[in-house]
Amino acid sequence: MDVLTRPAEEFGNDETLEHLWAARAMEHSDIYFNVLCSVDTRWLRLTPHDDLIYSHFRQDFPDLNISYIKEDEIKNNVNKAKWRMFCEKFKNIVEDYSFGTLMRADTKGDYSEQNTILVPRVQFYAVEIARNREGINNEVKKRYKCASKAHMEAQNNAREIVA
Repeated sequence: MDVLTRPAEEFGNDETLEHLWAARAMEHSDIYFNVLCSVDTRWLRLTPHDDLIYSHFRQDFPDLNISYIKEDEIKNNVNKAKWRMFCEKFKNIVEDYSFGTLMRADTKGDYSEQNTILVPRVQFYAVEIARNREGINNEVKKRYKCASKAHMEAQNNAREIVA
């Protein structure tokens, strides 16, 4: 019997793969946040296709508030379809365009469970390129010191042990 003809219920998610994806996604978010802390983001380029992504993004989503992304606004039925069409434009342009990527909802916060949305990679690029070009991400340097989240957590744990 061909495996592709079998019911989906017979297959489960491999926890190892899920853990590897989560580790990779967290590593990516940690690195990106450190970059935001370190540079003038208006000049930061995330891909060789930033200009194209940005122009299509602002053409398709001219009024999207990129300072604070509400998950239900980008994932409701209407906008989900609109985002899907946007993402598909980059299928053969952006590597891993649909790979699940963590994005901060509120630019005033760091990556945390409450402030993170899972989006396709090209959607992350679109929003973050806009945040960078429009100067919104430059606030990160003012709010946070340039230290990785893991480093900050280790420091907090050390303080708790001392206290």
